[in-house]
Amino acid sequence: MKFDVSKLEWLRAPERYAVEDGRIEITTMPSTDLWQRTYYHFRNDNAPVLQMETEEKFFSFVVKTDFTGAHHRFDQCGIVMYLNSENWLKGSVEYENEEFQHLGSVVTNHGYSDWATTAISTQVKTMWYRFSRREDDYCIECSQDGEHFTQMRVSHMWEGGGRIRFGIYACSPENSSFTAVFTEMEVTECKWLAHDGQAPDEE
Repeated sequence: MKFDVSKLEWLRAPERYAVEDGRIEITTMPSTDLWQRTYYHFRNDNAPVLQMETEEKFFSFVVKTDFTGAHHRFDQCGIVMYLNSENWLKGSVEYENEEFQHLGSVVTNHGYSDWATTAISTQVKTMWYRFSRREDDYCIECSQDGEHFTQMRVSHMWEGGGRIRFGIYACSPENSSFTAVFTEMEVTECKWLAHDGQAPDEE
């Protein structure tokens, strides 16, 4: 499987975007987000998502994101696997204020989202992500140089065992807009290797 922009399909295309080989730009619209229920019961499911479809069980997808234009609380862009409104995951940097921003991930299973984050400097303006699949388990990693990746999240997707869709997204949950830039996109063999630690319990 290769990354091919001609195979990408929009879910809720934004008003302004540019898609070409090697570079994709998405200009966000205000009040767009992906979130379901948890904690404050708020729900929003209107962020633009650009994805390709596959049945491949083992692969990795890498992309570089440039969010230099992010300037308002929760402005974000990153990788996504959006199956439907109640089953999806994403990894991104979300702007918070002039002091820090959130590097994190959200996994939504059966209509409930979580949010795992760590604070990073607002001096960081680009981030690489690597999204890997091993059947119905998934790993999100990040990198500041595109070479050395650090694990952000390992998760199981209850509805993620068959045909899936994966790609990129950008949104501005509050009254904001910015242009996210995606480059260096590729699909490779699965870089998330089989576990070589403790053996599984015997049944």
